[in-house]
Amino acid sequence: MTEGSRRCAAVAVVVDEVTRGVLVRIASSAKAQVRQVLRARIVLAAADGVGNAAIARRLGVNVHTVRKWRGRFAMLGLEGLKDAARSGRPRRYDALVRVAVVAAATSAPPLPAALWTHASIAAQVADSVSAPISASQVGRILADLDLKPHKVNGWLTRRDTPDFWDRVYDICALYRNPPTGAIVLSIDEKTAIQARERRHPSQPVRPGRAARHEFEYRRHGTASIVAALDVTTGQTLIETIERNNAATFTAFLNRLGRLLPRDKDIHVVLDNGSSHTANHTKQWLAAHPRWHVHWTPPHASWLNQVELVFSALTRAVLRHGDFTSRNDLIEKMDTWTIQRNNHARPFRWTYDGTPLKETA
Repeated sequence: MTEGSRRCAAVAVVVDEVTRGVLVRIASSAKAQVRQVLRARIVLAAADGVGNAAIARRLGVNVHTVRKWRGRFAMLGLEGLKDAARSGRPRRYDALVRVAVVAAATSAPPLPAALWTHASIAAQVADSVSAPISASQVGRILADLDLKPHKVNGWLTRRDTPDFWDRVYDICALYRNPPTGAIVLSIDEKTAIQARERRHPSQPVRPGRAARHEFEYRRHGTASIVAALDVTTGQTLIETIERNNAATFTAFLNRLGRLLPRDKDIHVVLDNGSSHTANHTKQWLAAHPRWHVHWTPPHASWLNQVELVFSALTRAVLRHGDFTSRNDLIEKMDTWTIQRNNHARPFRWTYDGTPLKETA
């Protein structure tokens, strides 16, 4: 064998069934990186006995590329198809500076600031370890560690009352298996709804451009409502209220009592709002024994299904609505409720994490 033939001889590639399956999945993947797909196809062709030049022509690459990955696979297997580690430029800032950046970002900023900025972190590091660092470098260090001190997510600490889960189970059981012959209501108030009128007309959506709403607006006061959702039918009754207090709330319950069949018990889900837990309301409930209250636990008003109706009202009418007066706001909320009641369906309450939906 001549020296030239030894130099051009292809490295033998042997692939077992398991490895071939991995390579085939990579080569046919629509989500794998392009370079990984190319390397897998080179190795598969080599394992099938195709020569380097033929593989290069088939895949449109240089023959040296084929030799490289063929040889890497023959020596290291699947690990050989990964990118080799690169040294890169040496770090300009040592571990002490990086730790100082992290320490600042994960601590409270100096008063009166409420949030860190990259510039303020850089100034803090310069003071603490006497190492000047730019705000952009602080950003790169934080991004590398997935630290985002400029972002804040809100959360609410649950009050672990002794009967927290008992109340949860009681309400969920009420939704899933309503008492036979009884009426199940979910009641709550939505207060201080603003009647805002934009100073200039909105612009509708266009191809390639979202709808536009004017930022400036005129205030026309606020409105508050109380709503009762019939859990078994999905229909809702809303009423405008002037004050959110116990007297207003019990007056609403009185009107509901006159509208509902007098021979049926009424089960109602309530949160712990002041108008619901006031002595006046408790006395009213004691005097009306056919009303049975199921209290949501503290900080768990999301168990009250009428909140889903309020959410739908906000998305459909309030968030992007334009109201010329308080009466215009009230009229549009009433109209939306009437239209919704024409095709209302009950919500399907679930335990398994599936989003709540209206039943078909």
